[in-house]
Amino acid sequence: MLQIEIDNGSGFCFGVTTAIQKAEEELAKGNKLYCLGDIVHNGMECERLRQMGLITINHDEMRELHDVKVLLRAHGEPPATYELAQRNHIEIIDATCPVVLQLQKRIKKQYEIANSQQPTANSQIVIFGKNGHAEVLGLVGQTQSTAIVIESFEEVKKLDFSRDVYLYSQTTKSLDEFHQIIEYIQQHISPSATFRSFDTICRNVANRMPNISNFATKHDLILFVCGRKSSNGKVLFNECLRVNPNTHLIEGPEEIDSSWLKGIKTVGICGATSTPKWLMEQCRDALLKGATLYSQT
Repeated sequence: MLQIEIDNGSGFCFGVTTAIQKAEEELAKGNKLYCLGDIVHNGMECERLRQMGLITINHDEMRELHDVKVLLRAHGEPPATYELAQRNHIEIIDATCPVVLQLQKRIKKQYEIANSQQPTANSQIVIFGKNGHAEVLGLVGQTQSTAIVIESFEEVKKLDFSRDVYLYSQTTKSLDEFHQIIEYIQQHISPSATFRSFDTICRNVANRMPNISNFATKHDLILFVCGRKSSNGKVLFNECLRVNPNTHLIEGPEEIDSSWLKGIKTVGICGATSTPKWLMEQCRDALLKGATLYSQT
């Protein structure tokens, strides 16, 4: 008998849950609602909300809108988006995650402090994050696009260690890699320069790393359910893969390959902070429904 367990720690984080609730509340009132970018990096959840009436737009499309409601997702937006909304008489429904919002304020304050000092060129605001990611664009926007983005430990070497460094992180990045970057900067920063780091990684995400690692060791097979655009999902999937090589990333039940279950007795199903619980449950149900078709010898 195939045993299947869904990880209780997987599923939407607080920020994503709140954004989706706000969208559902507006749509339930019969209001027309736009969302700037995918509300969550999960195609099936986006499709569910689209069927409810949510219209996903990009920044170019938003510039053409006037007198409408636009929801800002949990990732946050740069100041320019709010300025555009004001010009076009757009009502903003702000679902920016509180953790991201606090980080934006800290970076903006640091930029303003640096900008009020002379010479300003001596200061580097550095963000450990993914270039082009919605959250990172919002963070860089707090600095008039002057912040330096480094995507990995290897890129820390491009910094000018003769100048001050103020290091922040995208909220969903790896805590271990962030600490590696801190250690490298501490070893290379000039004695005449200032270095300060700010641990801005969301613990809701960071704490999932050891938990999901432990979960992945308990099962013969791990199905990691996640949209392939999810930055957080890639981090958590790689952690599962590290401790359990028999881990597969799938976006939905239709991607389950029956050959994976040969000789398998236990399956663990888990996912990212952008993975809805109902989708993991669909994967479980698909396995149970087709269990007699799968070879377990």
